[in-house]
Amino acid sequence: MRIVSLCPSNTELVAYLGLTDSIVGVDDFSDWPEAVKELEQLGPDLSIDIDKVEALKPDLILSSLSVPGMEKNIQELDRRGLHHICFNPQSLEEIVQDLRTLGQAAGIPERAEEVANAFQRVIDECKEAASGVDISPSLYWEWWPKPVFTPGGINWLTEISRLAGGVNLFESVELASIQTDWADVHSRNPDVICMAWVGVQPRKVNPVILNKRPGWSELDAMKNGKVHVLEEALYCRPSPRLLEGLIKLGRILHPRHYNQIHLPEELHIH
Repeated sequence: MRIVSLCPSNTELVAYLGLTDSIVGVDDFSDWPEAVKELEQLGPDLSIDIDKVEALKPDLILSSLSVPGMEKNIQELDRRGLHHICFNPQSLEEIVQDLRTLGQAAGIPERAEEVANAFQRVIDECKEAASGVDISPSLYWEWWPKPVFTPGGINWLTEISRLAGGVNLFESVELASIQTDWADVHSRNPDVICMAWVGVQPRKVNPVILNKRPGWSELDAMKNGKVHVLEEALYCRPSPRLLEGLIKLGRILHPRHYNQIHLPEELHIH
């Protein structure tokens, strides 16, 4: 089978099903597992070169609507009559369903079920750990600094926050993504700041800049040294890698409760 993946999270879904060797082309931002960086590059995920996709003669095209702007890829695939499976998960449960859908399409439903069950075991373990924490700190997730973008209630990071023993600062806003400003975040005074800038390597994110924002040096998170620069690849992509991010976050917030939780063998990609 020849698979083409048009965004990083789709590429990762394929990897968890053990089908990396079947991928023949990926978007420019797919970077995990390492091997995919050697494959045919099809352009940025917001402007895929559909000519290149068609030339690869894929058996299976995996498209996405997980980032605003991807619609034009879908429109062009449809215009050319290129069949594709489109994923757009907003929750952990929907990511599991996408695994099953891909497993069916690739003819390996049993493998997909194994991965789905392992995924659920991690969630159950983290739920149990979260139920035992004394205090659930409020978490401000910074996806982008200016203008400020942060996840709302309809996003997997709200679930991840709860499962790690915290609460998304913007959980009550019924949106997947919220554009707000520094004053709004300041007024909510988060206990913890999680900086995960989309598309930016952690080493390029400097938390010192937070001190330049009006009044931010007085925030509880700042005064208590609760500012964390996190890998956007573990928090901003709707794939099973979110579970690695979840366990990491749980250990940051409540090490005593989460240190004993590990990814099961089915979720280790070798």
